[in-house]
Amino acid sequence: MKLKSLCFALAAAAIVSGPAFAQAPIIIKFSHVVATDTPKGKAAEKFKELAEKATKGRVKVEVYPNSTLYKDKEEMEALQLGAVQMLAPSLAKFGPLGVKEFEVFDLPYIFPNKEVLYRVTEGPVGKQLFQKLEPKGITGLAYWDNGFKVMSANKPLHQPSDFRGLKMRIQSSKVLDAQMRALGANPQVMAFSEVYQALQTGVVDGTENPPSNLYTQKMHEVQKDVTVSDHGYLGYAVIVNKKFWDGLPADIRSELDGAMKEATKYNNQIAKEENDKAMAAVKASGKTTIYTLNDKEKAEWRKALLPVQKQMESRIGKETIDAVNKEAAAAGYK
Repeated sequence: MKLKSLCFALAAAAIVSGPAFAQAPIIIKFSHVVATDTPKGKAAEKFKELAEKATKGRVKVEVYPNSTLYKDKEEMEALQLGAVQMLAPSLAKFGPLGVKEFEVFDLPYIFPNKEVLYRVTEGPVGKQLFQKLEPKGITGLAYWDNGFKVMSANKPLHQPSDFRGLKMRIQSSKVLDAQMRALGANPQVMAFSEVYQALQTGVVDGTENPPSNLYTQKMHEVQKDVTVSDHGYLGYAVIVNKKFWDGLPADIRSELDGAMKEATKYNNQIAKEENDKAMAAVKASGKTTIYTLNDKEKAEWRKALLPVQKQMESRIGKETIDAVNKEAAAAGYK
């Protein structure tokens, strides 16, 4: 009788607990390497808010900013292994993964403005690049803007010759390596989370960043000079583990897609505003001198850096570079 009662109790418990287990929320771990108060950091939080609301709590998004979960070099492997479901790495990160076409975004002076950039990311070129991630077990969801980069160091950087002999931190990118060498600098690959200390201790002399990253990481406190050069672009791709994404119920995937579209719109709207605010804050700090290249100086920088496009054709693919330049020409730029 006792055994019979126990069996009934276990069966009842199974009936009660079964639906509870079935209703446990789907967890999306979203890891990134920048501060919460950057455009990417704010957009990640916006996606969390929108996704949880759209799915009525069926999905829970856990955001891990500032390399608290994985550093630059670790996060892509973690995504492919399924240890984390979502990332927003900078576009330079896909070259080391074997999808070298993404390095077109690193080419100096390839985007004359945001109009041309959006023609690329929101058009056929952007879609084709995402398709190249599928064999790597990755699905691309959106391109998030951050902005054009400034150069910083402990000396004025007005002419290409000013870079000669400087140790300049870069992301792991052959294009950025070639860019710094074209300026006469010595490129140093380093994780983003390690840059402040490296600048502080003199391990590297300078770096490049959009203003929002420069300011939120307090790099301006250990860099005396910033040059507004707009020489390069920094953007991100929001990506997910393909197996995880394909395994989601269709209705949830649709709701998450909608939330991502809204978060992307939000990110792109605030990117310029956040970078402008960051530059104003750097100036107000009084710790750093800000210099904007004049037209003649920018022409000299372009002359020194444009050969990098030709140099990288065999790596990135002439077809991809031409496709981006074609969009610039269609928008009225050469």
